[in-house]
Amino acid sequence: MKIYHTPDDFIKLDNAVVTSGTFDGVHVGHQKILTRLKEVAEKSKGETVVITFWPHPRLVLYPDDTTLKLLNTFEEKAELLKEQGIHHLIRIPFTKEFSNLSSEEFITKILVNTIGTKKLVIGYDHRFGHNREGSFDELKANGPRYGFEVEEISRQDVDSITVSSTKIRKALETGDVETAYHLSGKPYSISGRVIKGDRLGRLIGFPTANIDIDTQYKLIPMDGIYAVTATYEGQTYQGMLYIGYRPTVGGAHKSIEVNIFDFDKDIYGEALTIKFLSMIRSDMKFNDLEDMKAQLHRDKEEALKRLN
Repeated sequence: MKIYHTPDDFIKLDNAVVTSGTFDGVHVGHQKILTRLKEVAEKSKGETVVITFWPHPRLVLYPDDTTLKLLNTFEEKAELLKEQGIHHLIRIPFTKEFSNLSSEEFITKILVNTIGTKKLVIGYDHRFGHNREGSFDELKANGPRYGFEVEEISRQDVDSITVSSTKIRKALETGDVETAYHLSGKPYSISGRVIKGDRLGRLIGFPTANIDIDTQYKLIPMDGIYAVTATYEGQTYQGMLYIGYRPTVGGAHKSIEVNIFDFDKDIYGEALTIKFLSMIRSDMKFNDLEDMKAQLHRDKEEALKRLN
């Protein structure tokens, strides 16, 4: 898959089959649109193009609203779209200036002049352009004039899936990573670099890798202990991950740390990808470190049961 970080980098195609959207999570609802996109492209011997927006429009239009947390960074989204077999991914840098582009300008400047769209596949009730004024009806009406056909995934098809990024976010915010897995078709994941901690886990027999998540917009699941897998340099290991403020030792900042089973490498500064498979318990405060150590042994037993 070729990635273009601005439409200016894209070379116009002879037979572009296009869809657009934020695609946060690339969940099973999105995958239905992408599957149809590929079917149309294969039938017409065209190339698939996904247009996406980064940053997320809400982060630009409502900068004071800190409630939105995203399921994917741009890099994660790109990797998921690559796994779907898309040919081209165009990132449109979303700005307030771009948000003022009318639907007519979006059609002419982006779909026609930049990409060379021949077929457009969109989800039910897809809107675009300034104040979301553009609609399927407008695309359908303008398509022949601009030389492209448009197809809308029916409401019945979309409603039969009943999946949305909002539902996935709500599940993760309550620690229900199994439901998030079901809705998205894959485990929820986070990626980051391993940073130095206070090495307390090593003292009680549970050494952890503290993970620095490099975006303030990435959604972090509810505080607690999770059964996870950790991928390092292409190898995947089982483990359990803690999210929380470490109340037993008076922690002041939220910590994300993973105890990787049967692993003893020095990985400070290295990249890890964590996949959430099951929540074991919520965070709790213990009387002392011995109580916490005993609970961690039970947590590990439970994690191994769920992972195996």
